[in-house]
Amino acid sequence: MTYGLSVLFACVLALLPFTSTAQSGVRQFPTTAVRGLMEVTAPPNVLINGKAARLSPGARIKSPNNLITLSATLVGQRVLVNYVQDNQGMLHEVWILNSQEVQVPRSGMENVSNIVFE
Repeated sequence: MTYGLSVLFACVLALLPFTSTAQSGVRQFPTTAVRGLMEVTAPPNVLINGKAARLSPGARIKSPNNLITLSATLVGQRVLVNYVQDNQGMLHEVWILNSQEVQVPRSGMENVSNIVFE
């Protein structure tokens, strides 16, 4: 019986680092990551801060839980993201931000305005 408990205890201890990192509030982003408002129009086409852009082949979009999200599930939604572009200017790494990450300042949205002229 004690052998079984010690094995169970060892398994629980082995999983602790993974559960604590999955629940952390702010992820570490590359220094080259830029902030933007992304809307997936028709994958791989997106709008970043209202301008047309494309997702690169093999682009990864990560949810606020740091899980891979398919671009098709985001069609028509506007989400605040940090992103990194590849050498051709396509979005290669995209992180959908959680409420804590939104509070951390990052460059990229300085020229975005909510004023609409008709």
